[in-house]
Amino acid sequence: MRGDRRPCDVDAGTKQRGKGVALGSFQGRLLPREHIVWSGIPAQGLFFTSRDMFLIPFSLLWCGFAIFWTYTAATQGAPLFFDAWGAMFICIGLFFVFGRFAVDAWLRQRISYAVTDKRILIMRTAPFATFTSIDLERLPDIQLTGEGEKRGSLRFGAAASVFGSPGGWSQSRCRSFGSWSPALDPVPQFLGIEDPSKVFDIVTKARNGLRST
Repeated sequence: MRGDRRPCDVDAGTKQRGKGVALGSFQGRLLPREHIVWSGIPAQGLFFTSRDMFLIPFSLLWCGFAIFWTYTAATQGAPLFFDAWGAMFICIGLFFVFGRFAVDAWLRQRISYAVTDKRILIMRTAPFATFTSIDLERLPDIQLTGEGEKRGSLRFGAAASVFGSPGGWSQSRCRSFGSWSPALDPVPQFLGIEDPSKVFDIVTKARNGLRST
């Protein structure tokens, strides 16, 4: 019958494209008889998280101290090494204050999200291209921020610490940098999506549907 859903079909209400990955890119990743029930992209442009209440003052203090230290070293005739050392820390401070927001906004332009009747899908194109798939049956606790608001986030796992985490230097560095740039956070999440409460309900309903079969 013409009205039957074909395998790997996309619901009519999920034709959203925007600057993120087109839904056609998800099509090649779908399992047999799997279909998309929601799709979206993260918030574009400047994006703040609750961590910025700490990170912004910290970055301003870092940058301010680096500028003061470098200026003092230069005016007192310190060796050139101290000027170069201070300039390096000023550059790091400027990245903390301004650069990280630009990098994060640039990365979020390359991210798309989808919820199917079986999985959570997150795709980011090059550079730093990744594809994340989480089975709904094994989905960890979902953390919803922005309940009842126009935009919010869904996090599928524990939040990364600003100062890293156990598990080795490499893993700690990855998690720590994810605190400064939400788009690089290793914890799977939907960042700044529209109508987060509705998407939360969609994910919960899909997960409960699998468990009841």
